Amino acid sequence: MTPYVADPVYLNGRFLPLAEAGVSPLDRGYLYGDGVYEVIPVYSRQPFRIDEHLTRLQATLNGVKLANPLDVAGWKAVIQQLIAAAPWEDQSVYLQVTRGADNKRDHAFPPASVPPGVFAYAGPLVTPTAELRTRGVSAITVPDQRWARCDLKVISLLANILARQQAIDAGCAEALLIRDGYLKEGAASNIFVVRDGVLLAPPKTPLMLPGITYDLVLELAATHGQPVKVAEISEAELRSADEVWMTSSTKEILAITTLDGVPVGNGIHAGKPGPFGEQMWQWYQDFKNTIMRKG
Repeated sequence: MTPYVADPVYLNGRFLPLAEAGVSPLDRGYLYGDGVYEVIPVYSRQPFRIDEHLTRLQATLNGVKLANPLDVAGWKAVIQQLIAAAPWEDQSVYLQVTRGADNKRDHAFPPASVPPGVFAYAGPLVTPTAELRTRGVSAITVPDQRWARCDLKVISLLANILARQQAIDAGCAEALLIRDGYLKEGAASNIFVVRDGVLLAPPKTPLMLPGITYDLVLELAATHGQPVKVAEISEAELRSADEVWMTSSTKEILAITTLDGVPVGNGIHAGKPGPFGEQMWQWYQDFKNTIMRKG
């Protein structure tokens, strides 16, 4: 066990201590990044929208032509056992499936007799501090150099890693990915923009990962009468936004207050979290406490 991974972990049909877990160096996840993953937030030991997460996992498996090693009931049993054994009330459960370990390195799929590799664990769910929320974070924009199926949640994330590290090296929290003049998402988050009181969201396309938190933000906006426009967001619209947010299960709703060294917004809210983001964060917390924590 580490501060970030609880014992036991689940590996290829067994629950065992992390220190005893090992995989073949011929596993295609190691050799090629040939695999998929899913992350499920857990509040008060209740997995949030587990069915939606498992549906997204299945969609990604289908997209890379990889058989699901477990049915829905099997995944839920693994997830519940990991949650029960972990010491934290709020958790993040990680699931990973690779194409398994053949007896050689070959780009073509291995024989059907090669079983997939399955790994899962629970870690703590760490959300932004009150101080960070009050200040907001800085971000940069970078060209989107990823492949054309960003809607698949695959473990081969090198382009995302390089973009995120470019942000870290610049003293920023996130890199916003721009392709053909349009905002797609962050290296590890979805991005929302507020302009003239309207919440703008990039549409779900193969060039964006459909986030579960993204869906919830749009649901909360509809519930509370917040005007929304789901459409492509140009780089010019991004740079002239009143507010920019990054969202994910761990970041929740977090304001980006500086973009490429320029304060986001204007007037009294320039370079500060804006009122629409603060209101969405409160709606999110209310939903979390009344719905998410009750299962």
